[in-house]
Amino acid sequence: MTTTSKLAALCGAGGLALFAICVTAAADGYDVAAPAPADEGRKFTYSFSLGVTSDYVFRGISQNDNDPTIQGGIDLGYGILYAGVWASGINFDAIVNDADLEVDWYGGIKPTWGPATFDFGVIYYSYPSATYTTNPPFGFDLNYVELKAGVSGTIHEKLALGGYIYWSPDYFAQTGSVWTFEGQAGYTFHQVGVFTPSVSGVIGYQTGSDDYYEAWNGFSEYWYWNAGLALAVEKLTFDFRYWGTDASNTVSDAFTCINDYCDSRFVFSAKVVLP
Repeated sequence: MTTTSKLAALCGAGGLALFAICVTAAADGYDVAAPAPADEGRKFTYSFSLGVTSDYVFRGISQNDNDPTIQGGIDLGYGILYAGVWASGINFDAIVNDADLEVDWYGGIKPTWGPATFDFGVIYYSYPSATYTTNPPFGFDLNYVELKAGVSGTIHEKLALGGYIYWSPDYFAQTGSVWTFEGQAGYTFHQVGVFTPSVSGVIGYQTGSDDYYEAWNGFSEYWYWNAGLALAVEKLTFDFRYWGTDASNTVSDAFTCINDYCDSRFVFSAKVVLP
């Protein structure tokens, strides 16, 4: 289940740590506000990412049964346009579904106005290995579409802030209309030895209006957050992050927080972004 701030050329050494965190944000929720890239005009840009993580956490909730997995993506940009695809291993066995792969497709535009960079995009979350039956809740389609609108900017040389709104007309497992709101911040420090360190954090709130959203989750709304330190060296970034939520299942047959998926946790990730 992360965002389309993925698209641009690398921001240089000072912004690499923040960019590397953003690059898989369509799914992993690390979409901290990165400094806007230099104006590339109508130049074509591209990047590839490959990484490993101790747990794939999306909006505070484990997607891989608390286990490590591999992730990667491809990002393209042309002027204010961007598009890309990102994939991660998942494990939904606890909800009686054999899905083991998530593939996110996304695209949009990122116009700028003064110091502000806007982001209007669409994300399609797909689970190609999932199987379905005719019996709910296990027969419901896991795939869903999300619309996104946001703005970010650098209010200080190394301090970036951002805010995003996501809306899905029919969220994961066909749980109806869902809104997600995120605020993000990141600060990049001066280089220390071979590393460029940065700190970043996200706070988010999600709410669903459909009865099935509450039945699936055990709650109708929840908060999530993360805070972490990233160390960038050349094209490689190491990320140490703490995740938390106030989510917990209040009904015995809800699925979202089964197997401690919603519990607080530390997550370590390593990622390389090329070129």
